Amino acid sequence: GASTLAEAVAALPSPRVVWVMVPAGGPTQGVVDELTALLSAGDVIIDGGNSNWKDSQARGAALATKGLGFMDAGTSGGVWGLANGYCLMVGATPETFAVVEPALATLAPPQGYRRVGDVGAGHYAKMIHNGIEYGMMQAFAEGFEILKTSPFRYDLGDLAALWNRGSVVRSWLLELAERGLKDDPTLAGLQGYVPDSGEGRWTVQASIDQDVPAPVLTLSLQMRFRSRQADSFGAKVLAMLRNQFGGHAVKKA
Repeated sequence: GASTLAEAVAALPSPRVVWVMVPAGGPTQGVVDELTALLSAGDVIIDGGNSNWKDSQARGAALATKGLGFMDAGTSGGVWGLANGYCLMVGATPETFAVVEPALATLAPPQGYRRVGDVGAGHYAKMIHNGIEYGMMQAFAEGFEILKTSPFRYDLGDLAALWNRGSVVRSWLLELAERGLKDDPTLAGLQGYVPDSGEGRWTVQASIDQDVPAPVLTLSLQMRFRSRQADSFGAKVLAMLRNQFGGHAVKKA
């Protein structure tokens, strides 16, 4: 092991490959800057975190001027990747990819890694992947809430298990829903507060920049914002307006 980046770099054989996996933005840039001063021409830095693809392009261009290779590796699989392998969407030059490919093959399941384009392409693909993930999660959330409030007393974990056996909506996300609903059928131990780590926002921004309609992904992101409000001021405005124009009943705080 090594307790500093300098020790880690000194312990690696050439060409040295350093995989960085820290939060996007300042933390990633700080580590890349420190590594740039320690590495030599021909060495490679990999960013396996969820950085913005434009930041990755800029880092790749800056490192290239110093003779350093750069790879952006969009990484999916969550905590289960340790057992199942990680899906790796890679942006890099063919030359950098060739240096790093043995490590990718070790980390990924069979056919679970691919060079999808030049620097930036890996994180762009992961950004869209996460945007799609938002939409799929929201669809399951809405469906299970309708089931929970229906006139029937469904065992939601059991129903998720049934759907995972041959139905059109069977998926790994549904397997996780099955697991979670069996562990806590009413989800009483959770708050309905859902953060976002950035990729959903970037996906929606990309749809705007590229004139591509993405209503499902956009609304899924907006629903995460709504989850963070215990009592939305906007909802209060709606209640007030209905009362003002129609005399509709309101609930007092």
